[in-house]
Amino acid sequence: MPALTTDPGASHTAVLGIGSYRPSLVVPNADIVDAIDSSDEWIQQRSGIRQRRRAADHETVPMMAVAASRQALERAGLDARQVDCVVVATVSHLLQTPSAATAVAHELGTDRAAAFDISAACAGFCHGVALADSLVRSGSARHVLVIGVERLSDMTDTTDRGTAFLFADGAGAVVIGPSDTPGIGPVVWGSDGEQYDLIRSISTEDPRLTMQGRAVFRWASFEMAKIAQQALDRAGVRAEDLDCFIPHQANNRITDTMVRAMKLPSSVRVARDIVDAGNTSAASIPLALDRMIADGDARSGDTALLIAFGAGLAYAAQVIVLP
Repeated sequence: MPALTTDPGASHTAVLGIGSYRPSLVVPNADIVDAIDSSDEWIQQRSGIRQRRRAADHETVPMMAVAASRQALERAGLDARQVDCVVVATVSHLLQTPSAATAVAHELGTDRAAAFDISAACAGFCHGVALADSLVRSGSARHVLVIGVERLSDMTDTTDRGTAFLFADGAGAVVIGPSDTPGIGPVVWGSDGEQYDLIRSISTEDPRLTMQGRAVFRWASFEMAKIAQQALDRAGVRAEDLDCFIPHQANNRITDTMVRAMKLPSSVRVARDIVDAGNTSAASIPLALDRMIADGDARSGDTALLIAFGAGLAYAAQVIVLP
């Protein structure tokens, strides 16, 4: 048998650039409270959300993904033709096939790149980062574009008191490539299939998201702190070494519980993008990260812990160095 030749990959990887796209429509709590017999005060106490973004008709999943990707590529100093693989994390591209990633790759001008979607709900972006890290280190790709994008307004029941105020739209993207020093730590990921039905879409011609909010809150608040600690341990980082904590923007109360359980020092800056962006599922972490950088709460070279959880219940966490 002939010996197989393998491609030498990079010893280390890093996030080289980040971009985001926020839809044009700003929807404050006041615009949705009547339909769910609620109040602005109740929504803020329950979730921390004051307003969210909703996509206009022209702001499709591929359009938002392309806009965020172009910004990430520009900041990474790369041309789209240098991208070898496009990974789109989404649950709201409502076509079963083809993937949104193929349309995004074409629009960017990188038709020869591998392109595929992944469905890990709110944990999709962190799954994509883990995949990209492995692709670059294995030699299967040199530069990978990872996009988290959602248009959850297409799947939101505006009369459901438990979810109507939560879900929102947007896109975030990162370029991952080789690095002289480690920039992405080992992923800690998995799923808890016993909780499969806690968050799901109803399979109809007009799909709608449903969620057992209290059960999700209990599970995420306590289980995710354990996963976060495992990600720190595998990366060789202590809580006090972190500069930023960027959890999936699901609910400010869940974030608060994780911060306390992890005993994060006050010096660690915590993402709170949910206040003005709502829960954007797979897009929430890159959107929150880009907002922290824009606001000066995160800087190049900072060490950040990312962690996300969503339907399935799927989860993933890793430590990264910010570009």
